[in-house]
Amino acid sequence: MPGALQLAGRELLEIEPERDVPPASRRSAQSSHHDQVAQLDGRPFPPGRYPLVVVGSGPGGMQLAYSLSRLGVEHAALSADDAPGGMFRKWPLFQRMLSWTKPYTGFQPGSREFERHDWNSLAGDEPAHRGLMASVMDGTSYFPSRPEMQRGLELFGERTRLQVRYGCRWEATRKDGDDVVLTTSDGEYRAPRVVFAVGVAEPWKPPIPGLEHAAQYGELRPVETYADRRIFIIGKQNSGFEIASGLLPLARQIILASPSSTKLSVNTHSLVGVRARYVQPFEDSVLAGGVVILDASIEGVKRTADGYDVRVRTTADKPLQFLVDDVIAATGFTTPLRDLADLGVKTFGQSGLPAQTYFWESISLRGIYFAGTINQGSKGLMKHGIPSNSGAVQGYRYNARVLARHLAELQGQTLDRPAIAADEVIPTLLREARYGPELWHQRSYLARVISFHPDRGILDEGVLPLMYFLDNERFDGAAAITLESNGHEDLYPVVYVRHDGKVHETRLADDPFLNFETVQHRTDLAHALEAFLSPSLSRPRT
Repeated sequence: MPGALQLAGRELLEIEPERDVPPASRRSAQSSHHDQVAQLDGRPFPPGRYPLVVVGSGPGGMQLAYSLSRLGVEHAALSADDAPGGMFRKWPLFQRMLSWTKPYTGFQPGSREFERHDWNSLAGDEPAHRGLMASVMDGTSYFPSRPEMQRGLELFGERTRLQVRYGCRWEATRKDGDDVVLTTSDGEYRAPRVVFAVGVAEPWKPPIPGLEHAAQYGELRPVETYADRRIFIIGKQNSGFEIASGLLPLARQIILASPSSTKLSVNTHSLVGVRARYVQPFEDSVLAGGVVILDASIEGVKRTADGYDVRVRTTADKPLQFLVDDVIAATGFTTPLRDLADLGVKTFGQSGLPAQTYFWESISLRGIYFAGTINQGSKGLMKHGIPSNSGAVQGYRYNARVLARHLAELQGQTLDRPAIAADEVIPTLLREARYGPELWHQRSYLARVISFHPDRGILDEGVLPLMYFLDNERFDGAAAITLESNGHEDLYPVVYVRHDGKVHETRLADDPFLNFETVQHRTDLAHALEAFLSPSLSRPRT
């Protein structure tokens, strides 16, 4: 509705009445027809043919649709939900996110520097569209609640006037020549390229006899009904420990079991493992406080007259039996790809993730792309065994921006690559290492790239997948900087230089205060770039 919105005591921007479809600049004649139909129907993006279709309105789909719109890339955005981010009406089970938004950082909300500390907002191009999550949180925690996360996404959509056709459910897929054809609840959509941002949110059910008797994550009864009961949780990753943490004040005993040992993120120095918010059950187990944590395979679950009989076998090959009141399966999630595998999309692993290229396209079916948490299927280098952060908003929001630029170029756009003065190269790269949110949140995965050309000068190539830079000969005569972690030391920058057909990797020093703009860093970076820059440029400017 027109007028100023009120939220948490703050006045938001004036939001004017929205058109059903964005202005028709850079849009085809067929798109103008879509405009007319949409205005009659009251919803954007009626069925038809488009250059590109995005499926999903979670954070990944919204970020991509926003970035495409800002680049002027014609597309349709569809969602089965009736509002943005429908997942957050259900999950996480115990309300709060694992990702933080810190309101007080020393940086202005809306700045790129602030994004390093804000893991939940979508990444806007203008300051008014950045850092919105902090404005909807009530201040009682820096982990947003489900309603706050939902409201933050809605606010982003309102402020950016993001167009999505809600209530349009993707039902089936087929190929017709170069087009991908989507059957939806509203009719058929055709496009040479389709991006699926549908999450990894379907429960995965391993072949355990009797598992159908267990409650799945998301199917729990009201918490108070678990008081004074013995509870067996199958699974020892974040979802299992989230349930254990939520039931800890009530349950008489909690047993968590799975074949693999529990990893803790505080030990891996990454997001691999159980996050610190959920480690209280782990401490209770160590201190004999009523929690049992087992490395054991589950051999079967049976109903009994007054509960369940769970049989396990430990990694030491010892059989154990547990008679419990409740069994809960927190066995992970899989990707709801519907019939894409039948079309030829190759998947891997327990989660059924589609295998993807650098730019998140299916490796086996051209024209099928992915956004959001499904981007975990594009593994990157996984240096030191540490994966990307593509499973969370703070990581995949930047993947989506990179993907939007890639798709724009595939549609014939020539994107700006600004020139950089020679004396700005070292300060630019080091400032990115110190403050660049893309590098902080996608370590060893996304890189800031600068290219050196005898004829065109020095160009800022922007943020790109590190593996794409390393594998692509077009970057011979270029440098990339990343932030990296080896799992046991502080973070440190790494510079990759491609020159004369070779790649040179230089690790810069870590710093206890995470300041990568010191004299030593300038000197070391200048040495790494000596094939392109004068050594005198290592001296700080006065």
